[in-house]
Order: sequence, then C-alpha cells, then structure tokens
Amino acid sequence: MISWFKYKNYPIFWNNYSKKFKQKQPKSIEDTRFVVFDTETTGLDLVNDRILSIGAIGIFNNVIDVADSFEIYLKQNEFKAETVEIHGILKEGKLTKLRESEAMENFIDFIGNSVLVAHHTAFDIEMINTALKRLELPKLKNKMIDTGILYKKLEGKKDAHFNLDVLCKEFNIPKHDRHTAAGDAFITALLFLKIISKLKQERKLHYSDLFRVSGKEGLM
Repeated sequence: MISWFKYKNYPIFWNNYSKKFKQKQPKSIEDTRFVVFDTETTGLDLVNDRILSIGAIGIFNNVIDVADSFEIYLKQNEFKAETVEIHGILKEGKLTKLRESEAMENFIDFIGNSVLVAHHTAFDIEMINTALKRLELPKLKNKMIDTGILYKKLEGKKDAHFNLDVLCKEFNIPKHDRHTAAGDAFITALLFLKIISKLKQERKLHYSDLFRVSGKEGLM
C-alpha cells in the first residue's frame, strides 16, 4: 500500500511513462522505435556537473526519422566558461532554455518506452538519472544500447576500443555539428544503422542479439 501511494504521488507525466512499459513490447529490430540521444554537460562530474542540452532522434524500421527529433537547452545556475570551447553553449544567448524539471518532463515524454541508444551510454544515462533523482523520480526504465559495445560484436572487434571520431572515420560518417547534442545524436544514429547493417552481413541478427551479454561485456 505504501508503494501504491508513492506511485500515485509521482507527476502525471511519470505515471504515463511508467504505464507504457506494461504494454506488449516489439521483439524485432524493424518494429522497434530506437531513440538515439546525446547530452552536452558542464563536465564529467555526475554529482556537481549539469546537463546543458539534450539531442535525440528516432529510428524506426531501419530509417532515421528526422521528423521524430528532439533538442532542448537547459538553464544554468552555475556555468563553466572553459567548456564553451567544446560545446559552444553560452550561459545567456538567444537560445530558449528550460528549467531542469521541464527538460526532464519533455525528454521523458519524447522517449516513451523506446530503446535508448548512445555512444558510451553509461555517462549520458547517469546524467539523466541524476537529474531525475534531484526531482525525486526513479531511474529510466528503458532498454539501452551502447554503440561502442555493439561495435565489439562485429567480427574481429571484440577487444577494440574506439571513440566516436575514429568510428566516424571507419564508417565514412560526416562529422557535421560534432559536439552538439543534436549533431552527435544524428551521427550516432548513422553509426548505429551502419553497425546493424554490417552485423546482418556477418550473420543472422536477432533483436535479442543487441542486448545479449558475452563474457564480461554487456549493454548498459
């Protein structure tokens, strides 16, 4: 009964989000909506740093849907000027910026129960989960795929460790808008599809293969 009351005290958007996971989920790659996302942050400290922006784009039936995209910027109480050189986001400027609570609600509404995809996803997921914790909300419920780990499922790549720039070069992906959340999300979406395509060339690929753990490897 206590957990029931706690559940009812969550915001409506979170209750709606949670209910989506009670629905029957797709079990094929083609029928699954993947949401590829990226965050730009003030730094790498999960406790003290904050999210500056979130960019995301949907993939369905092996096609990137540019109409199914998402980009927001967050207001900052504290700001690290030294990081502007990387992401180009100013504290003020003309961009419309949302409070963290508004940004999280919009992001949760966008992703729904989709499978989340990111490159080195652990950091981005933890930044989102930490923001949710500040709002006294639970962690994300979505299944997640790390393109860095997915790449290791290719033949001969098990022990490879490459960053996004190196993989862009290998797969001939243009690095437009690199180090913007929306730009990196789109680049990662292209990478995801190219890895999936190559895996299908190597063997018969099942939906469950995207999440299967092999040895000490696993998808966050």
